[in-house]
Amino acid sequence: MITREQKTKEISAIAEKFSRAKAAFLVDFIGINVEDVTGFRMKLRQADSELRVVKNTLCKRAMADYPETEKALADELINNNAIIFSFGDVGATAKLLSDTAKEIEHLKIKAGVMEGEKLDKGKILYLAKLPSKDVLRAQLLGTLAAPMSMFVRVLSEVPAGFVRTLNAHKEKQGN
Repeated sequence: MITREQKTKEISAIAEKFSRAKAAFLVDFIGINVEDVTGFRMKLRQADSELRVVKNTLCKRAMADYPETEKALADELINNNAIIFSFGDVGATAKLLSDTAKEIEHLKIKAGVMEGEKLDKGKILYLAKLPSKDVLRAQLLGTLAAPMSMFVRVLSEVPAGFVRTLNAHKEKQGN
């Protein structure tokens, strides 16, 4: 039996994770073996995320200070749940969650919350398909650099064309 003091500590630990997390995903994990859960937790740590199995009542109390999160997840807190807290790249965590849900049939994505907005399973899977932040930054940089590099190529063509014209004139004079 868990004591009141332990419950208070658990509630404050969960609330602290909600305060630091950029997103949180709610999953049903019934039927997953320990080996799969352990492997999944290790992958999540590499993605700066954490899986935490929580009691529904304690989770609801922890979300009391975060009304948007509570509004998004409270209805889904049925049966056994685990919450995945994403502290880093949310897209990477969503992709990892999506890939793992395909591999482990018992892992079911229920809902999520990001920046106060509720994410259903479809939105989470869409988020998983988006490129990572680094890829998006590279694409943006390429888009911003394209006009400048094209301008430099156009400017360099003027003297190059002039040199080709002079060379053609020289060859014509030489014959």
